[in-house]
Amino acid sequence: MIKRNLQALAQRRLELSPAVALLGPRQVGKTTLARELAANRPGALVLDMELASDRAALAQPQLFLAAHRDRFVVIDEVQFAPGLFSALRPEIDADRRPGRFLLLGSASGELLRQTSESLAGRIAYLELAPLAVAEVLDAAAPDLGALQSLWLRGGFPLSHLAADDEAAYVWRQDFIRTFLQRDLPGMGVRVPAETLRRFWTMLAHVQGQLFNASQLGVALGGAAHTTVARYLDLLVDTLMVRRLEPFLANVGKRLVKSPKVYLRDSGILHALLGLATVRDLQGHPIAGASWEGFVVEQVATQLPADAQLGFYRTAAGAEIDLVIEHRGRRTGVEIKFSSAPKPSRGFWQAIDDLQLERAFVLAPVPRRYPLSEKVDVLPVWDVAQALPNAG
Repeated sequence: MIKRNLQALAQRRLELSPAVALLGPRQVGKTTLARELAANRPGALVLDMELASDRAALAQPQLFLAAHRDRFVVIDEVQFAPGLFSALRPEIDADRRPGRFLLLGSASGELLRQTSESLAGRIAYLELAPLAVAEVLDAAAPDLGALQSLWLRGGFPLSHLAADDEAAYVWRQDFIRTFLQRDLPGMGVRVPAETLRRFWTMLAHVQGQLFNASQLGVALGGAAHTTVARYLDLLVDTLMVRRLEPFLANVGKRLVKSPKVYLRDSGILHALLGLATVRDLQGHPIAGASWEGFVVEQVATQLPADAQLGFYRTAAGAEIDLVIEHRGRRTGVEIKFSSAPKPSRGFWQAIDDLQLERAFVLAPVPRRYPLSEKVDVLPVWDVAQALPNAG
């Protein structure tokens, strides 16, 4: 079993807050992590809202929760029980000791809306992403084959740990089918599964590009841009797609203001594009954009909760893939799919525009080395060195 980096942070949040919401896509390992946390709490109660028996047990939530007030309660797939949040508020107010509830959910947007209305000031939020490089590789002795496998298969544990690449590919195809045909309808989504699969595949083809709803609408047979935006919201809310907003700095330049879109898991991206092996991937035009999205997620999942992440691009061509702002400090990150990366002139111009103290180039290189006085090239397993809390 792979120990998740989030486990220690989840434990700390449970020591401070009456309720913790652990968000993440289906099959990412939330239930496994929750059971690890529950194992340290005698008498813990684990309920799954996909099970009719557990939903029946919570048919009268105020009575049930009050009767189990002395127990640590885990409620899995809580988005299937939206009425539960109004019952949690008075129960938490009756006993505000920390570590009472752990809520697991797969639809972040809806959960955040529901809990912000009912549980403001009573709940902490954490997100469990697919497996990261830091959870799979030993930074002291990194295995490049393991890195390549993680990039190809993605970070869903059952895909990553599959017996071979073919088994991993089949698992991801099954995951996509189940997600579209069962999970989304179970959340109340009424868009045809085939329509959403086409849209998801279109996003895979434009990985890392600026989102153009009108253009995608034409490709979807004339769908309105508002409809396309709604489809994007669905995939963002279910944590399958990252919408990366531009960093709108006051630099006196004409800035690009459309967001970029990335499929958050590289393995799902490859499955949608029919790429089952490393050979398939390396010979495909999407390889560079796939690597970029893979590295974006390595950065995003390790950021401090109060950090801001965006990209910077001007109409004149200044550009940097990621800008991190944290407590008054800005750091730039450029991502290159090259063993000898050479940033463009636009990268250096972006450093000047934003007056960055430090910038990094993340690339598939074996070791760190400097490009200039304030720009270093880093291997992806050293991504923590590019983050604001690295000092």
